[in-house]
Amino acid sequence: MTSTALASRPAEEARSMLRQMVRIRRFEEKLAVLFKRGRLPGFVHLYLGEEAVAVGVCAALREDDRITSTHRGHGHLIAKGAEVDRMMAELFGRVDGYCRGKGGSMHIVSFELGIMGTNGIVGGGIPIGTGSALGDQHLGRDSVTVVFFGDGASNQGVFFESMNLAAIWKLPVIFVCENNGYTEWTPTEELTAGLIADRGKPMGIPGVQIDGNDVEAVRAAAEEAIDRARRGEGPTVIEARTYRWHGHNEGEEAFAGDYRPAEEQQSWRDRDPISTYVERLVDSGVIARDEYELIDREETDAVDRAVEFAEASPFPDPEEALEHLFATATTGDAK
Repeated sequence: MTSTALASRPAEEARSMLRQMVRIRRFEEKLAVLFKRGRLPGFVHLYLGEEAVAVGVCAALREDDRITSTHRGHGHLIAKGAEVDRMMAELFGRVDGYCRGKGGSMHIVSFELGIMGTNGIVGGGIPIGTGSALGDQHLGRDSVTVVFFGDGASNQGVFFESMNLAAIWKLPVIFVCENNGYTEWTPTEELTAGLIADRGKPMGIPGVQIDGNDVEAVRAAAEEAIDRARRGEGPTVIEARTYRWHGHNEGEEAFAGDYRPAEEQQSWRDRDPISTYVERLVDSGVIARDEYELIDREETDAVDRAVEFAEASPFPDPEEALEHLFATATTGDAK
């Protein structure tokens, strides 16, 4: 990103994106500690190192736009406006969570925020997001839907099926692939041929590969794709190259082995999307270094309070186990 590009960004927007990335980082770091202490039910898949993708994309969205997410979805939700206290409560399985503790890490939904759900099925959010875009088109709304998915999901048949329909009907959907270089524990290059960004080109869908660790580059690509979708010109594929700092899931060291070279991991940590953005903002005079340190302290404290909030929240009553699972038909629906 050039200094001219940074200068064109309102300072408050740049600070907001930085804060969001820090919020995600501190939230995920806390989860890593809580998991090791046995305080979280189930597995968690952390977003550490990939924060610029979620923030860059969601910063370009309106409140009435929607997203679908993945098993590694905490960052997407926070970037779309989810509160860390209710997120933490959900991960603790408590009633003050977004799904009353029933969704957990991989199935969090908030229709009010435009969050159509994280998803434990690889590629599961792709057709949901495509259907969301079809609904907007059918109802004459100019909202868009962003579908987040990983490099592994790019090999699922449902990705091609969804792109095909989105191309034919010119649906307002943006397919954002977070290519972190590994499909679970296997290098993506051993499983995936060609550029993921090119997979929609035979269908007439434009694609672009970008630096997923550069929040400004991500936002610029997202803005272009979103504007195109709002104009009724159809979908775009964005492949964001990034890297997860932790394993596929927390606790994988018990069975996965050491499958990523130490030099590779360090080279990506040296390209930390947060610290590099801080340096750009400081060098450009957008923020002072002590302002960043204040943001960091505030977000760290907010996550600590989120844990207290979650611990104070009760577990759901066993009698409501089957509630909130099915839609309730209204009189009009039943006709």
